[in-house]
Amino acid sequence: MSLSVASILGVSPKNLQRSDLLNFINQNDIKRITFHYTAGDGRLKQLIVPVNTMTYAERILAAGERVDGSSLFKGMVGTSSSDLYVVPVYASAFIDPFDEKSICFLCRFLDKDEKLAEFCPDNILMQAANQLREKHNYDLWALGELEFYLIGEADEDLYPMPFQGGYHAASPFSKYLDVVKEMLEIIADITAHVKYGHSEVGTIKNIQSQEKLLDGKYAEQFEVEFLPAPIEWAADYLSLAKWVVRSVAAQYNLLATFAPKLEIGYAGTGLHFHMELLRDNNNVMTNAKGALSTVAKQAIGGLLRYAPSLTAFGNTIAASHLRLVPGQESPTKLFWSDFNRSALIRVPLGWRHGEDMASVINHRLKDKYISPFKRQTIELRSADGSAFIHLLLAGMTQAIIYGLDHGDVSLALANKRYAGPDSKAGGEIPELPPNCYQSAQFLRDELELYKRLIPQYILDHVAAQLEAEEDENLVGELEILEEAEQKKRKQEIMHRSIHVA
Repeated sequence: MSLSVASILGVSPKNLQRSDLLNFINQNDIKRITFHYTAGDGRLKQLIVPVNTMTYAERILAAGERVDGSSLFKGMVGTSSSDLYVVPVYASAFIDPFDEKSICFLCRFLDKDEKLAEFCPDNILMQAANQLREKHNYDLWALGELEFYLIGEADEDLYPMPFQGGYHAASPFSKYLDVVKEMLEIIADITAHVKYGHSEVGTIKNIQSQEKLLDGKYAEQFEVEFLPAPIEWAADYLSLAKWVVRSVAAQYNLLATFAPKLEIGYAGTGLHFHMELLRDNNNVMTNAKGALSTVAKQAIGGLLRYAPSLTAFGNTIAASHLRLVPGQESPTKLFWSDFNRSALIRVPLGWRHGEDMASVINHRLKDKYISPFKRQTIELRSADGSAFIHLLLAGMTQAIIYGLDHGDVSLALANKRYAGPDSKAGGEIPELPPNCYQSAQFLRDELELYKRLIPQYILDHVAAQLEAEEDENLVGELEILEEAEQKKRKQEIMHRSIHVA
């Protein structure tokens, strides 16, 4: 059953009126209105408002409520100018999957002047999308691949998973698939934008840790992939999904973590983003012959140009750089490819010759399927579960705008940094930053791009947080340690941020 109020009422979300919502609240005996919003730590927060009277409900839906921005965005803004309004986005209304008597809304932040608060990441992302639309008449859509581990007790294992062999595993080899099915159902019922879910590569039979919460536990990796959506909604869907994943896991006494790395030698946890540019609702990522379009390559060039500084938003803790190592299908060098999963940017299969694949297999099929859509995307593979999702997507949008603004330069860079299926990228290929400290320096060096939309005090805050990881000399410090001490030190780094983002 759909949890979306618009779907339940049979109306388009963008056409939902306050009267529709009030009638729904009244007719369904809704007791609570819950406001949700993503704070500076990347987690979804909530404010629970009782429906004392229908008059009060109308007032809350019209006026929103006040919140303390200095607490929600700790370190980003001072206490003297931090009062904010949280105002519901009616199109987002859904029934709380964990409280059937509560109607939920995603909210936006307004400042004292009743304008979109300039420092709030969701507002920054909306402005970035609008700037792309105004400058180049393109809409940017995105989908996230949300990876996570579920961690529980190491019970008797009658059907052991092979080492690094969990990709698309079925039960009974995958132990937690029923839990993930419940997560998928809830996320799909709220957003209507889930593409699929599946087991991922990583299975750790016995975590070794100095943290009691993790030591001796069993872990399985999963992924939820979304359908493309306008980039601001793509970010909101990920925030909601993280909330659902953690909430469902807790009901089963499991720990869900989006930490970028749990064990050396085992699959890390990425947060890949697929992007497509649209004009008049048509995908423009391929040309008339089905090859990658010039516009798509310019976007790739812009992302390659600013990829090092984008890690400041996408890889925010020291453990992030224990994931970005060769041999783990994680990118380390700034090149792109059609199919290479070690590339920073990958161009996945895109149904370039139509979508009627079933007719290839089912030879007597009389029905023909003609799709009005193109599905080609480009995939940025560097980010992980520690990402500041809204700021990362805003930064990616700015990089794409740069790519389009400097079309010839971006196209030349994309051509230079391409590696085909049977070749390596030519020339000297730079690498991603090896630590948070270097990411911060790239961000400081490239402020001119980002501060067009992101206030400098927010960028300074992000850089300071990265520098606070104190990992500038980590590689050298690890190299001089004995093997056992090195392993212990890496575990401490990986596991200290188990609840990141």
